[in-house]
Amino acid sequence: MIKFARNTLFPLFLIVTCPTAVFIFWYINHDFHGSLLAFWQHIKLNGFFTTIYQYWSPVFWGTKSAWEIISIFALTQLILMRVIPGRRFEGPVTPKGNIPVYKANGFACYSITLLLFLVGSFVFNWFSPTIIYDNFPGILGALNIFSLIFCLFLYLKGRFYPSSSDQGRTGNFIFDYYWGTELYPRVLGWDLKQFTNCRFGMMAWPLVVISFAAKQAELYTLSNSMLVALLIMLVYLSKFFWWETGYLRSLDIMHDRAGFYICWGCLVWVPAVYTSPIMYMVLHPYDFNGVLALLILFVGVSVVMMNYFADAQRQKVRATNGECKIWGKKPEIIRAEYVTESGEIRKNILLASGYWGISRHFHYLPEILSAFFWTLPALFFDFIPWFYVGFLAILLFHRSLRDEERCQKKYGDYWQAYCARVPGRIFPRLIWRNSNKKDKVLAN
Repeated sequence: MIKFARNTLFPLFLIVTCPTAVFIFWYINHDFHGSLLAFWQHIKLNGFFTTIYQYWSPVFWGTKSAWEIISIFALTQLILMRVIPGRRFEGPVTPKGNIPVYKANGFACYSITLLLFLVGSFVFNWFSPTIIYDNFPGILGALNIFSLIFCLFLYLKGRFYPSSSDQGRTGNFIFDYYWGTELYPRVLGWDLKQFTNCRFGMMAWPLVVISFAAKQAELYTLSNSMLVALLIMLVYLSKFFWWETGYLRSLDIMHDRAGFYICWGCLVWVPAVYTSPIMYMVLHPYDFNGVLALLILFVGVSVVMMNYFADAQRQKVRATNGECKIWGKKPEIIRAEYVTESGEIRKNILLASGYWGISRHFHYLPEILSAFFWTLPALFFDFIPWFYVGFLAILLFHRSLRDEERCQKKYGDYWQAYCARVPGRIFPRLIWRNSNKKDKVLAN
């Protein structure tokens, strides 16, 4: 029963409810000014299904303008992925022994995308900068339809025309649709997971929030609270694309297959929910004291950069095989061995000092704090802008458990030694460090 719930009922629940949830998010923010209470009163008066039908049915299939916006954006990203130069980058070897290859041009594509939007709207007046906000319900409808069909395409492709040996299915259609059948699906040279995760979902995020900020400026004036939240988000997104090759070595890419969970999430959930703090602030302009605004901006940007420096620290140690300095000292490392599915013995470095001596998944902490500080300008009058912070905390907590389980299986005693050195999983834990034989044997 537990297996049936995990592999069938829970995935089916998400597949059915999440497409509805993104519309609820928009209409609570737009029609009810972010008030869950007002939305609940409307439901009590009109009924839940009547309410959903009232708001969803006009844009269920999207709108002509929405499909045009999505098509132009997607086509632009596919062209940029192909034509913008970038160095060759190899992802980590897969369990089946395959090595995914990418072109590392993420930051250049990100810069060009922002420039095209800003110049096209503010300089040449090809379209209004509020175009995304003004068409957002239709965009959500079109994205939902496209993404659900696209996930079916990914399922069928992985089943009948896989791109590599890193594919498989359980025979349970619901789970395979939800989780995916391929690890690295490709079509005509385009990596589809890189496209959905990085070049669509994450690339749409900055355009969405810029358009939302422009709408506030059109309706009222641009508040410094909106500006602070917008700048922290843009620094975060700039950091993401500067570090895109690091993301291509993350759990999302290395282990999560291309299905509803990842691909629908990036195509629809990211632009609809990750942007919700600024979506809320469109109709809630508020100006902080100038000093307070600068303080929130400074701390928010600082935790974003802390996240970057933590990831860069680990990459530096592995790139130099531990022959470097971390915080002015030689890094504490564990040289771990593991066996691939093909029986090949490989080695990796587990960093146990610097940021990674604070906790084993330290980078999740500044990730959550970044979301907190770009939501803080929304203040605490309503819950809806804070949903993303809670969602992210739960997501990363669950991801840390999955990562722990995978690392324990992969590294065995080496992981146990690492956990003894660094006892905190996300939050730091202080212990008395007593050396033991296992540490001496496994440490460098």
